[in-house]
Amino acid sequence: MAPARADIVALSLPNSAFATPLTDKFLTQLEYAMNSRRHFIRQVSFAGTALIAGQSFAQNPMVVETDGQATALGYKADTTKVDKAKYPKHLATQACKNCQLYAGKAADKAGACPLFAGKQVAPGGWCSAWVMKAG
Repeated sequence: MAPARADIVALSLPNSAFATPLTDKFLTQLEYAMNSRRHFIRQVSFAGTALIAGQSFAQNPMVVETDGQATALGYKADTTKVDKAKYPKHLATQACKNCQLYAGKAADKAGACPLFAGKQVAPGGWCSAWVMKAG
């Protein structure tokens, strides 16, 4: 059964002469639902933005020299502490900050290296996979 014309007008004009307690209650619930949907959408978008921002600003942990991958590559956080007997081709000028694999900037306190996924290396560090940065 189709709604009467007065009901349609009352739905579109909540404070009209045709409004009844039933339509007022319906409109209140409808307005609440619309506001809560809008509120929900805003909250989700803000939460998503905060999550993305948090991930981009969160720092990965530093590589520890005793990690398996670090030990295998002879990683040292300080290039001056590399064992000269074990790595005779190592030079004191070789450091992560001037390595092709280092993803950070030379001035950064730490930077990413693809050899140590999810961890950061010291810019003054060194490992046996060191390759001179081009340019």
